[in-house]
Order: sequence, then structure tokens, then C-alpha cells
Amino acid sequence: MNLPGLGGSAEERPARERPGGNALEATGLGRQYGRTWVLRDVSVAVPAGRVAALVGPNGAGKTTFLHMIVGLLPPTRGAVRVFGTTVGRDGAALSRVAFLAQEKPLYEGFTVAEMMRFGRVMNPNWDDALARRRLDELRIPLDRRVAKLSGGQQTQVALTLAIAKRPDLLVLDEPLADLDPLARHDVTSGLMAAVAETGMTVLLSSHVVPDLKDTCDWLVVLNGGRVQVSGDIDDLLSEHRLLTGPADGAEAVAARLPVVTRSSIGRQATLLVRGAGAVPDRRWTERSLSLEDLVLTYLRDPDAAALPRPAIVPAN
Repeated sequence: MNLPGLGGSAEERPARERPGGNALEATGLGRQYGRTWVLRDVSVAVPAGRVAALVGPNGAGKTTFLHMIVGLLPPTRGAVRVFGTTVGRDGAALSRVAFLAQEKPLYEGFTVAEMMRFGRVMNPNWDDALARRRLDELRIPLDRRVAKLSGGQQTQVALTLAIAKRPDLLVLDEPLADLDPLARHDVTSGLMAAVAETGMTVLLSSHVVPDLKDTCDWLVVLNGGRVQVSGDIDDLLSEHRLLTGPADGAEAVAARLPVVTRSSIGRQATLLVRGAGAVPDRRWTERSLSLEDLVLTYLRDPDAAALPRPAIVPAN
């Protein structure tokens, strides 16, 4: 295959100004296959400059949602906007987006250098200096064929292709799913370094919630084809509490506090509460949640939806 040689430098081009506002907005978004709605009435926004985690069980519609963001699928209803431009109506919107699919599509017969040349040909904002520097730091040989790379190295090459496009929004579909813990750590560290250097927004779909704790600062939980909760992770953790107490007092507590979801085992009940307010029954205990606690509690109840921040209800 006859491809141009590697060359050029980001320093030769003026740096693009990184945008503010929302990087991504979905409004009333829905996708139907036959009589089945995979997504229904999804409305969510991700501010620019955030590293957002998209979390949900298998079949929740995560990949469908990501494919609509990057223009691979048209919505049945609603719209997706990237930095204010509706996806599907203007090719300029997608020029600002890079997408790394779960399959990490690479040409196995290409060398790493040939993959980089391919990226340069396909992307007008290609940053060759950034690509070379990443691969050098990762000690990935340019003359090695993709098929001879480890799974972690292949992910790093695919991620380098996406980052060197210099996107304003980087969309990643389960990039860590098939990696061992060490490779996941290396890929995550490389991603965070790239975010710090470029200021891009990232939307990362993942099942590995513990890996998101030190990576992401925004959370979107998608379950049953709809958004259950979305927001700044620190804010969400501070706003939610888990209450545990006797099941015979659950109704009285729920009547006074904004309950998102509840469960019970025998004589003990557990309530997920969002917002402030004193617990009216002293038999109940409360504790804060970790990110994993918060996600799993929502996912266990597909019908649960986050409540708006309530006014404080004083106790008697």
C-alpha cells in the first residue's frame, strides 16, 4: 500500500481553541428496531472538558447511544448535538469527534508506522508529533506489525490514532474490556495524560466501575434504554445516602425524604435517598456511598430514576 511518509508537526499549525459549554447534548433521543425501543427519551448533557463515564449493564443501549453520537446510526426520535451542532446535518460536527470502537479496528497486516500514516491521510488535524511521542513513550516499535502486538499494545495504538486526530470529543466504547489489570492501568494513565495535554472531552463506556474512580469526573448511568442519573461525580456522591433500618418503618421514612429506590430483606429495608434532611426514625442508620455503590444501587433497580435536588424537610 502506497502511503505518504510520517512527517509534520503540531507546532507548524496554530493550536485550536478548546470550546466551553456542553460538548454533548442529547434531547429526547430514541432508537427503535422493529417494535423494540433500544433507547427511549434520552436527554443528557456532558460539559466540555469533562471525562465522563457511561455505565450500564449489557443491553442497556450504551453502544447504540455512542453510535448515534458519532453519526454511525441515525436516531428514530430526538437529536444529538456536538458543541452545539446537530450530528447528521453537518459533517463539521463529526470532524471534531474521534471514536474508538470496542473491537479496536486496526489492519493486522499493517505495521504501526503504516497505521500512523493512514491516520495522517484520513485526518486533516492529525498531530504527528503527538503520535510519535506517545508510541515512543510506550516503547511500541513502529516497524512491528499490528498482529504481533499484545492486546494492550493494540489498544494503545488504536488510542493513539484517536488522540492524534486532535478531537474536541473522544468517544470510547469499552476500551478496557479485554485487557488485564496492568494493561488497563497503562491505558488509563495514557488517556489521562492525553486529556491533560489536549484539554479534550472524553466519553468512556465501561463495565469496570472501579477503574473509573480515578479517571472520570462525570457520570451517566444508562439502564433499560434510558438515563437513570447524570452529573458531576463528586456532587452525586455528596447528594446520595444509603439508609438502613427496620422494614416496618420504611414507609414513614420514605414519606419524609426523597427516596430514589428501596429494597428489603426480611425485616431490614434499605433506601437510596438523594438530598438533605434528617432521618425521622432513630432506628435507622445512614452512610455515604462509593462510586461503585452508587452505580450498582441504581443498576439493581431499572425503574429507579434520580430525583431533582429536594428542599430540606425538617424533622419534628
